[in-house]
Amino acid sequence: MTGTPTPAATLLVDASIWVFRAWFSLPATMTDPAGRQVNALYGFARFLVELLERERPAHLACAFDESLTTSFRNDLYSAYKANREEAPEALVEQFQRCRALCRALGVPELAHPRFEADDLIGSLMQRHRARRAPFVIVTRDKDLAQLLEPGDALLDWSGGQRTAFDEVAARFGVPPAQFADYLGLVGDSVDNIPGVPRVGPATARALLARFGSLDALYEDLASVAGVKVRGAGTLAARLAEHREQAFLSRALATIARDAPVSDDADALRRGDVDAAALRHLCDEAGFGEGLGVRAARLARDAS
Repeated sequence: MTGTPTPAATLLVDASIWVFRAWFSLPATMTDPAGRQVNALYGFARFLVELLERERPAHLACAFDESLTTSFRNDLYSAYKANREEAPEALVEQFQRCRALCRALGVPELAHPRFEADDLIGSLMQRHRARRAPFVIVTRDKDLAQLLEPGDALLDWSGGQRTAFDEVAARFGVPPAQFADYLGLVGDSVDNIPGVPRVGPATARALLARFGSLDALYEDLASVAGVKVRGAGTLAARLAEHREQAFLSRALATIARDAPVSDDADALRRGDVDAAALRHLCDEAGFGEGLGVRAARLARDAS
């Protein structure tokens, strides 16, 4: 794989993305001997085993989302993620089994009803930066780029693409420090964040290149007419009309760094594999030759 992180890096896994990816891409007919659906569990297990085999990280954690409706962002904006359907029971159960798989493999895992996986990752980075940097965030979500500092990177495992801190602007159009401001302007349809109507990516990038931040932009709306974007003459009035929405959108898009995560020195240290628990989980899920054997090898290698 291109862009493999350095062995010293701490891997922080945006785990829910890989669970959902497997849920939607693998057939629902994949069931365990008891008839329970295991497509998401199998896909996540395959991803996690491959990650551990190739990277052999000494420090890592998997952060999971717990709810679509109980995040602190729902208090700020009731329509936040209202465009998404609640996870069906078969998927909720598999999330729990994915977390159990992490524990069996000695991988620290965490979730919280008020904070999303992004917030848990941001808070772990905040708490452990002095002792555990650099960080590599394993995700397909570009919004986590806002957490990067020099030496850090995003790693799209399935796409085989690594984006370092100093490559973010070239790839996504804005540097890490401007990501939340950018989303405050353009919004995010995936999370139902409104942004400012009719402000698209090109306009948002031009505004941030000129003003630097959302705050500076709103302090000098009179200068917006001079920015070389389509409709610049009426843009200032539209920005003024939707000022509150822009700042709300930025708040919704800003990853929290104050979630209640452990700051213990060993909180991100990979633990021992629980071979018995791992064997039970693989047998119960019906993982036979192939994945089950690879998981068992991890247990042997760690002993």
